[in-house]
Amino acid sequence: MPNASTKPDSLALLSGLARAFEFRSNALSLTRDFFRSQDFIEVETPIAIRAPAAEEYIEAPQTKDGLFLRSSPELEMKRLLAAGMKRIYELSPCFRLGENGRLHRQEFTMLEWYMAGADYREMLDFTIRLIRSLAKGLNVPDEICDVFCDWEIIPVREAFRKLAGADADQCADEEALFETVLVEQVEPKLPKDRPCVLIDYPIRFGAFARPKPEDPTLAERWEIYIRGVEVANAYGELIDPVEQEKRFRKYNQKRRENGLSEYPEATEFLEAIRYGIPASSGCALGFDRIVMLLFGAKSLDEVTYPR
Repeated sequence: MPNASTKPDSLALLSGLARAFEFRSNALSLTRDFFRSQDFIEVETPIAIRAPAAEEYIEAPQTKDGLFLRSSPELEMKRLLAAGMKRIYELSPCFRLGENGRLHRQEFTMLEWYMAGADYREMLDFTIRLIRSLAKGLNVPDEICDVFCDWEIIPVREAFRKLAGADADQCADEEALFETVLVEQVEPKLPKDRPCVLIDYPIRFGAFARPKPEDPTLAERWEIYIRGVEVANAYGELIDPVEQEKRFRKYNQKRRENGLSEYPEATEFLEAIRYGIPASSGCALGFDRIVMLLFGAKSLDEVTYPR
């Protein structure tokens, strides 16, 4: 018979995570309930894909047969928009090489969703309602994580000027400088007592976001920070096929310059965007991080399966 007194340390660690896993399970159920109530369809797209989005610094692991473990379901989900679906979400694992730490994992759970016909400000309102719904359903005390207060919305240009004494557009001319100022000077000074949204990034940092019609030097993009932790990133989606292909080529060139492998062309996605993706907005939310924050944990180690 097994002797309980000799339980291995690894099993003791798992036992200590039981309450966090129950909390996470409830969060999963509440998330699906919320999206169902908003007429969304849950989808499952492939984890192993032929061609990831050509992002400059995110490296997708590659399998022995030449496929990639996705860093996001973005391209496959947008193909579903082109096929006629309107409101879709996916809650599933994603992978990024070299991401380990208090707030990072090489394997993590992403919640990603798209809304045809909605703009990026409507997406922000929707995301706030989602997070508040989770906090309410999980009975999260305000002292753990208050998401029912007023959220602070700060344009990126204003944040750089007020918090770092820097010009965001000038910094954007040199990518490393922009990221350094953002991470080392802006983010640490964002409010910790209430959620904060950085909005309207210089177009250089729009990735796959469309330019703002009233100011094409800015991208329709925002990011949510809760207790200083970035938890969600959203775009008014770029649906111009010419501009999309141009950005793919540009980002692949940047990957080569940074010593990263060039990704294959995302043929099926480019076919879809040429056919036509409806005006849409999309959001990616780090599910592990939102569970961590609502649970009151300080590290992903406290709410995820041990590495």
